[in-house]
Amino acid sequence: MDKAAVVKPESGKSLVVFMRPSGLGYGVQSSVFEVKGEQPSLVGIVAAKAKVGYQVEPGKHLFMAIGETADFMDANLLPDQAYYARVAPRMGMWKARFALEPVKAGMLDAADFKSDFKDCVWVEKSEESERWARENMSSVQNKRSESFPKWQAAPAGEKQALVPEDGR
Repeated sequence: MDKAAVVKPESGKSLVVFMRPSGLGYGVQSSVFEVKGEQPSLVGIVAAKAKVGYQVEPGKHLFMAIGETADFMDANLLPDQAYYARVAPRMGMWKARFALEPVKAGMLDAADFKSDFKDCVWVEKSEESERWARENMSSVQNKRSESFPKWQAAPAGEKQALVPEDGR
């Protein structure tokens, strides 16, 4: 569903917009989850040239993109701020992999970010996407458990992260 209005965070909340401006791996969609506790929560299904907004409480969050494997991104979010992350496809062994790439504060006014944002249509989480997440949760959890220890072991400077200053 395409929306003309700019999505803004609800009062006192933080908004994270996950966008996939690339057409690479067009036929493969990525699912994005918030990891909290043992059960990941679906943010949305992000196809090529799509974007989804996710309202959350301010503070620390962990997000995960699923494709052939899982990739992770930390986020430390301020209230009343919008943050942006690209869901970037990569070639995998059997199908596309996806990386979460934070859009840093200095990139928000760049022409390529503005173009990417404009080129992506808004999508929303639906009952169909929620059903997909429930039906595929064992696969999601397997990819999480395979990829998360490696991500956790990486030095902090190598982990993708949105920081408070990246909000607008």
